[in-house]
Amino acid sequence: MEMKDTYRSIESPSEGLFKDNGSRFIALAYPVESEQEVKEHVSALKKEYHDARHHCYAYRLGHRGETFRANDDGEPSGSAGRPILGQIDAAALSDVLVVVVRYFGGIKLGIPGLIRAYKSSTADALSNARIIEKTAGKHFLVQFDYLSMNPVMKVLKDLGIAPQDPVYGERCSLRSRVRLSAIDSFRERLKDIAVIQETI
Repeated sequence: MEMKDTYRSIESPSEGLFKDNGSRFIALAYPVESEQEVKEHVSALKKEYHDARHHCYAYRLGHRGETFRANDDGEPSGSAGRPILGQIDAAALSDVLVVVVRYFGGIKLGIPGLIRAYKSSTADALSNARIIEKTAGKHFLVQFDYLSMNPVMKVLKDLGIAPQDPVYGERCSLRSRVRLSAIDSFRERLKDIAVIQETI
């Protein structure tokens, strides 16, 4: 069975809006690749929208979407973060963060109303985003003798891998990002002509 190493994400930030009984729900979607990026975006939005009542969010990361979180930020449990995450999942996306900033309008919406508002604002932001296909991969450092340069370059060319940061000398090295489905072949074909090290 061929390994699936492509997945859907968004190309750039996008925005959505939902209004109900004076409350405004501003949804901001971002492409992200780490929990550190998530923290930075959430922290920046809390500063930018410091006068808002809630900053609820959800994210899903990784080509299999294995890392995820939903945060209600003070709204009733399950009324904000989960509906946001539900919309990310309904669009079959990963490496995505959606933060919904709520300005309270003075009238309580009740839990069904909140779920609808967080769901609708998130759906609006994601419908305004450009969906892209991403390829999951890993980074490697490849080291080899100068005499092995041609065979190494041929393997990279055959597998459609672009060499990065090449260093040429008696001992040569380069970095490369290899898509998951090509890693076994990459390792097998280079094992006798180069030293391969996975990097972050």
